[in-house]
Amino acid sequence: MRYLGLDLGSKTLGVAISDKTGFIASSYKTIHHDEDYDGLIKEVEELVQKLEIGAVVLGFPKNMDNTIGYKGELSLQFQKKLEEVLSIPIYLQDERLTTKIATDMLIQGNVSRKNRKKVVDSVAATVILQSYLDRSDKSEK
Repeated sequence: MRYLGLDLGSKTLGVAISDKTGFIASSYKTIHHDEDYDGLIKEVEELVQKLEIGAVVLGFPKNMDNTIGYKGELSLQFQKKLEEVLSIPIYLQDERLTTKIATDMLIQGNVSRKNRKKVVDSVAATVILQSYLDRSDKSEK
């Protein structure tokens, strides 16, 4: 089964995709938006159909003390909207520190600051998706 990984930000949506076996995540694209979540839902719906996605993994930002803040609430609302239009599971994956991990990976790869800004969100989505795929408890799958 192929998975779609999403990193929802205030201005961008990072997108990653797994291979057909559901073992390897790859960066796919970054979608820019103006907090028009309805437009994003439509784009995600089109990607799900086009790429034959079996489940979506949405990054769930929590505070470091494990509480849910404003960004977490936005992700929960986005998840509900996705569930209304998609007939596939939408899983939440803790995304704490994924943007830092993605940035560090890009720095180690000698990606320039200018180019890092263009891809960091899709790389963060890849980290989110790969974390989900690597989980030892795959009972949700």
